[in-house]
Amino acid sequence: MIWAFGDSLAAGYGLPPAAGFTNQLQAALRRAGIAATVRNGGVAGDTAAQARARLRWGLRGLGVKPDLVIVELGANDMLRGLPVAQARANLDAILTELGRRDIPVLIAGMRAAPNLGRDYGAAFDAMYPALARKHDVPLYPFFLDGVAANRALLQADGLHPNAGGVGVIVNRIVPAVRKALPKGPR
Repeated sequence: MIWAFGDSLAAGYGLPPAAGFTNQLQAALRRAGIAATVRNGGVAGDTAAQARARLRWGLRGLGVKPDLVIVELGANDMLRGLPVAQARANLDAILTELGRRDIPVLIAGMRAAPNLGRDYGAAFDAMYPALARKHDVPLYPFFLDGVAANRALLQADGLHPNAGGVGVIVNRIVPAVRKALPKGPR
């Protein structure tokens, strides 16, 4: 079982369940011969701090230890202009807890919006590779790769992917997910 632990992007904001990230990812993995179940752990609007606060009860609620957790967080911290150090500390705590439980992780990065300034952008964008190195987990560099700023792949809000955009995300992230999944029994 794969748990997509994140914000509105993982939750499938504005989309019917079948068109959201978790359902499209599960279908893509099954087409590739991987009998994975992908559970939705996305909460729209969550910052890394809010996700950190719900991590333990979310894991308990799954009922089984996940084979992989995709950590997709940080976009709301960035959109609110919250300090990068705060987002990094909360993501670090999430990765530490998952590591303590011996749960494999794929961290999905985000990129800062250019209107936040060069210094903020550089610090934010560097956060994900640094955390991946520190925790020795694989990094998918940019969750919205191929979708961000492409109006044809976004909902009317210009932020959230439409069903086609989710399809692009899934097609691009599947190789990283396959590689991050443990081989054989744990």
